[in-house]
Amino acid sequence: MAEKTRAKFPLDEETIRRLATILTETGLSEIEIEADDQRIRVARRAATMEVAAAPPPAPATPAAAAPGGETSAKLSTSANAITSPMVGTVYLAPEPGADNFVKLGDRVRAGETLLIIEAMKVMNRLEAPKAGTVTAILVEDGQPVEFGEPLLVVE
Repeated sequence: MAEKTRAKFPLDEETIRRLATILTETGLSEIEIEADDQRIRVARRAATMEVAAAPPPAPATPAAAAPGGETSAKLSTSANAITSPMVGTVYLAPEPGADNFVKLGDRVRAGETLLIIEAMKVMNRLEAPKAGTVTAILVEDGQPVEFGEPLLVVE
């Protein structure tokens, strides 16, 4: 019985380079060739750019009253205020549409995640420095913040 000869792909660096060159020249994102039961697929990632419009600046409003009649301005200078360790954008929930990490009146443990600050495309968790009760949330979801800006109060 005569054995059937198969066309084999030369699986060498030069073949892969030639296929990659074809991708570049044609603008394709992937190319695949197949013969019998052998297959070679070369793909490249398309460069993506994420563009987001900056949110409009918040209108100036008088200091909001907090529980117990204290104003947010007074709370922000409280010794219990937790401040931003960096410049970035605050997110109160782990992802869009999810529940916030904490709500007003929640009891938190030391090390529990309070919110996320996005800085340079990195999501940084801000953890409670101590156990206590969240008595004020001084920022809104998606709000840009500065270094040292008061974010919330845990007493």
